[in-house]
Amino acid sequence: MKLSLCMIVRDEEKVLARCLDSVKDAVDEIVIVDTGSSDNTAALAKRYTRAVFPLAWTDDFSAARNFSFEKATGDYLMWLDADDAIAPEMLPRLRALKARIEAENADMAVCKYVNGGCVYCRERIVKRAGGFRWEGRVHECITPRGKVLQDDFAVTHLGSDKQRGARNLHIYQKWRAEEPLGPRDLFYYGRELFYNRLYTEAEAVLSEMLAGEGWYVNKIEACKVLAACREQNGNRDGALAALFSSFSYGMPRGGVCHDIGRIFRESGRHREAVFWYETALACPDYSAEGDFDDANARTLYPLLGLVCSHWALGEKARALDCHRRAAELAPEHPAVKHNAAFFRTETTLPEK
Repeated sequence: MKLSLCMIVRDEEKVLARCLDSVKDAVDEIVIVDTGSSDNTAALAKRYTRAVFPLAWTDDFSAARNFSFEKATGDYLMWLDADDAIAPEMLPRLRALKARIEAENADMAVCKYVNGGCVYCRERIVKRAGGFRWEGRVHECITPRGKVLQDDFAVTHLGSDKQRGARNLHIYQKWRAEEPLGPRDLFYYGRELFYNRLYTEAEAVLSEMLAGEGWYVNKIEACKVLAACREQNGNRDGALAALFSSFSYGMPRGGVCHDIGRIFRESGRHREAVFWYETALACPDYSAEGDFDDANARTLYPLLGLVCSHWALGEKARALDCHRRAAELAPEHPAVKHNAAFFRTETTLPEK
């Protein structure tokens, strides 16, 4: 089996070598499409492969990724971004995944993507003969079909100091002016509006998305972002309503329950806060279903909230127990260290 790594890059000279060095020994071909770099990205890429192709940028990530797929010659195609990397312990897993894909004649492999504290699953490798195509001008994806393998191989998104500004937002604004957006793109458009602090506009777009069709995982996440928009606009009751509405789309998520608990705690309603923090702790990891799962939202953060609420309710022993549990998870976390000092002196309030 020949595995081609397909990448699109632009002005990534600071991180491209880090990415390629991490994966070069596990792939059989490297294809890099440069969409208009003004630095030494293209020259750096040529140290790793002859298959470096220029492509004029058209505000369309899918067009660029599909072009990279068209230039590859492998039996299977894998994608990475320049600010991604493969941890050394993951290289044997990637090689094992290659063997598994070949043995099972799979069409696609869906693998873990680690982005800071958030873990979710992404389509990572596809069969070239399957004719898979990227869709969407930004936050692009490939629709799963055929025989799909789930695998624990993980890619880590390390990020870079490259400034992207409102690039994605501008793509969405231009795109929507030209044609209607589907449910998935409305979700990501609303999220980009939120990131750019356009909270009222984000509310409108996310509400539009939730009123129509769409994947239940995106709808749950849209409820979380909608709640955050409403909080920023001073509408705490509306934020709670958005969070509670997520339960109509699927099982309660830890992040949703934590946010409900936090709002109740900040409102001085500590008994309700305790209930929702405890519910967050009981929520499982739904990343295998496609969730953007932040494990802290169903472990550490609810415990920190419980320290505050139990203390406010006069339940000092329970507050101390929750602190100890949080300290076992993250002893160096600033809030845990603050609370440790508090329980030694009881001269300041515990920190959330």
